[in-house]
Amino acid sequence: MDELINNYLEFLRKKKLSKNTLDAYARDIKRFCQFVVKRDEDILSIEEITVMAYVQELQKSKKANSSIVRNIVSIRNFYRYLNRKGIIEDNPVINYEIPKIKRNIPQILSIEEVDKLLEAPDLTTQKGIRDKSMLEVMYATGVKVSELLNITIFDVSLKLCYIKCKGSKNKERVIPIGSYAIQCLSEYLKIRPDLNIYNLDYLFLNLKSTKMTRQGFWKIVKYYAKLAGINKTINSYTLRHSFAVHLLQNGADIKSVQELLGHSDMAATQIYSTISKKSKIAEVYKKAHPRA
Repeated sequence: MDELINNYLEFLRKKKLSKNTLDAYARDIKRFCQFVVKRDEDILSIEEITVMAYVQELQKSKKANSSIVRNIVSIRNFYRYLNRKGIIEDNPVINYEIPKIKRNIPQILSIEEVDKLLEAPDLTTQKGIRDKSMLEVMYATGVKVSELLNITIFDVSLKLCYIKCKGSKNKERVIPIGSYAIQCLSEYLKIRPDLNIYNLDYLFLNLKSTKMTRQGFWKIVKYYAKLAGINKTINSYTLRHSFAVHLLQNGADIKSVQELLGHSDMAATQIYSTISKKSKIAEVYKKAHPRA
């Protein structure tokens, strides 16, 4: 069984999927295989009823609907691979109906709340200078957390005011950055040599002088949100969501926002347009209605 999984994961690596995607596939398939073994079944001869039982198990564990859907897709693709390799005759997941995902509208910050968040770091400390720079770059570019943490010093041009980052499938895009972020990056680069005792290329380092983790960045965002008195439920992507909505509210066309965010599908960007329109209607109402 382990050999089958390892061969499949090697097949996926050749497709140049992102590390996060590969890790998710590996977790999903290994967890499912453990479930099958517990039921004393053979991974190569399961039926659709086994998948149904597994989904029910995930639901009992209070897994999010999106997580369940990803698990089903992972399992389906694994069996599709086994079928194409001639290891099994039929894909037992091929006809399993995937539940629809309810798209939650992401929480965004107002421009005033973003200002409070970005002003929260203490610029008299090296940590504060680094944190300020990270938050400014994320809001200025709308990059994902993984993209932000993988930026190297060679991906930044302060003179030409842009950064380069690699998204899914290593697709590179160039994103302009504004004067605030440039200024903060300049200040950070002055103190970066003190943090970079291992001579790494990553732009942002943690206080142990190694690459920062996603969890480490999330703790930073959470800390400054609390410090700034922001009571909304936020996460590591809140600045990315806010970046997109604020651009649309200020007249950017949705195609440009799509390219800046690195979305391959316009539908993923369209949700920000919906938020922008709702915010605009609410603003017009407040201004125009005598009892608002």
